[in-house]
Amino acid sequence: MHQFFVSPEQIAGKKIVIKGNDVRHIRNVLRMKPGEEIAVSNGQDQREYRCQIDEITEQEVRCTLLFVKEDGLELSARISLFQALPRGDKMEFIIQKAVELGAYEIIPMETKRTVVKMDEKRKRSRLARWQSIAEAAAKQSRRRMIPQVGPVLSMEEAVSYAADMDCKLIPYELESGMSRTRELISQIRAGERVAVFIGPEGGFDEEEIALAEAAGIRPVTMGKRILRTETAGMTMLGWIMYQLEEEA
Repeated sequence: MHQFFVSPEQIAGKKIVIKGNDVRHIRNVLRMKPGEEIAVSNGQDQREYRCQIDEITEQEVRCTLLFVKEDGLELSARISLFQALPRGDKMEFIIQKAVELGAYEIIPMETKRTVVKMDEKRKRSRLARWQSIAEAAAKQSRRRMIPQVGPVLSMEEAVSYAADMDCKLIPYELESGMSRTRELISQIRAGERVAVFIGPEGGFDEEEIALAEAAGIRPVTMGKRILRTETAGMTMLGWIMYQLEEEA
């Protein structure tokens, strides 16, 4: 079952209209026909609008609503992944997997040891690309909303952005005590906002860890092995997802 996102105003009673790039994808790539069923989400609630295609034109796909499912597929807490920019195209992989694992948003960061440096033009270009990857991953994993990829922030800006979040964790290779990591994750509850800070290939600078701690962000260990930046975030998200799914 293919899933697509629409804005709330495109759902009117039993009539649903799909516009934009999805029209070309439905018509030319998937080669769908009137009578076939698709799933639609408005990106703002937990509902899946199951509908039947009535007509496909150049500009839109018109559908009739068949029924609505409310299955609570989204995680019960909002997880913000603060990811230091990695080398190459690793950020695309990280965004894709973070969306699959239930992240609410992904915030790219430039830290002291970040190798990748981008001017404003390239940042805008990358952000558009990253957001399209998030949307595709949300469709593939049957999410009910499209996680947003925020603008690139400095470490100081990211710490400030997370100030009011309920649980704030920063994996750090010099930290020890796995029991403390388990305890902090086990305390996450439904409705909370969770921040996870992941460093670049060279890790966080000691001053950045001090800055984070001063803002109430808790350093945690992820075990005895050193994980790559693209692995660390996925591991933390997996642990938190498991905790929240147990709570559901």
